[in-house]
Amino acid sequence: MKAGKIWGNTELVEKNGVLEFHRIEFRTNTQCSEHYHATKWNGFFVESGVMEIRTWETSDVVDVTRLHAGEYFKVEPGKWHQFVGVQEGVAFELYWAEFNHDDIVRRTQGQDFSNPGLDFSK
Repeated sequence: MKAGKIWGNTELVEKNGVLEFHRIEFRTNTQCSEHYHATKWNGFFVESGVMEIRTWETSDVVDVTRLHAGEYFKVEPGKWHQFVGVQEGVAFELYWAEFNHDDIVRRTQGQDFSNPGLDFSK
């Protein structure tokens, strides 16, 4: 599925339960909207041309990263960002959510009532 945007074109390559993968064609002196994703990472791999990724916490841009062919940059969830076409080109855009293996918060420890002498809290 290919869609026209004010900054160029985007084509959905793959979309499934864990990621989205797009091919984007961007024009010189254009930019996408200022936005953030609540739970998704947003990655950019530039194939040709030059793209800038701007990021910020509130109202002031805190980082501008310039990407050339072969370079990659990712934006964490919840961070405002925007890409800018510096020199016309093609990039691949990825979206994914990370599974946090350390997300467990324990209120108690497990117990073996048949063997009260065992202590697994150490």
